[in-house]
Amino acid sequence: MDNRTSVIQEVRKKNCVLGIDMAHIRLKNASVVLPIYNSSARSLTNTLVSAATGGALTAQRGGHLSIEALKELNLEIKSGDRVGIIGHNGAGKSTLLRLFTGVFEPSSGTVERSGTISSLVDISLGINPENTGRENILLRGKLMGLSKKQINQKIDEIIEFSELGDYVNLPVRIYSSGMLLRLAFSVSTSMSADILIMDEWLSVGDGAFADRASKRLQDLVNQSEILVIASHNRELIEQTCNKVVWMEHGVMKKVGPTKEIVQDYFG
Repeated sequence: MDNRTSVIQEVRKKNCVLGIDMAHIRLKNASVVLPIYNSSARSLTNTLVSAATGGALTAQRGGHLSIEALKELNLEIKSGDRVGIIGHNGAGKSTLLRLFTGVFEPSSGTVERSGTISSLVDISLGINPENTGRENILLRGKLMGLSKKQINQKIDEIIEFSELGDYVNLPVRIYSSGMLLRLAFSVSTSMSADILIMDEWLSVGDGAFADRASKRLQDLVNQSEILVIASHNRELIEQTCNKVVWMEHGVMKKVGPTKEIVQDYFG
């Protein structure tokens, strides 16, 4: 456990005594059911049953399908926690991350969130190819919950970090994929938050920019009270996390200390 995590946990204990509520996420019997519209159960069954590895398929009235992506999850994440989410593709990891961030709300049960949240799950969300880079900074910032004042205070630093230069005033549709990623990353990592949610460790660009991006990402992790990261990388989970959630078919198969759960999962 690093020094910052130890300090945060000590502060948490003191604040609990004082009645001060720090950053946390609590799930109580939380389930997420995702409906599939405009498709009958019969027409989809043969395709999905053989391919689905995540939640169970259920038929609804009218013959439409829904997927029970997450089932009655109970979990508490506290300040100081570094939580790894592991499991096979389709196990429900990404859905769980989106439940944490508020993209999905539970179909039943409850989710309680306290503290500011920064999501690096969909960093290109809200990018409009017809708008300029500068305009997209404003759009993405609003989606992140930033005020216009906050965005304006950060916009010059975001542009500088992205290394887009004069391209920031041109439509994003002419950007290369690398330029687009630099823009999205620069905006999405421009503000620290109490809770940081990640789907794998982001690797953006190459050379000097990749080094700067990695340092910036590590700084965000260090500044956050809570980190939640989904990953297939054993070494990353072992080095970063103090707790691991093992997802399988939309349920939490095991939750516990990193060493114990990683050994059970990876063998």
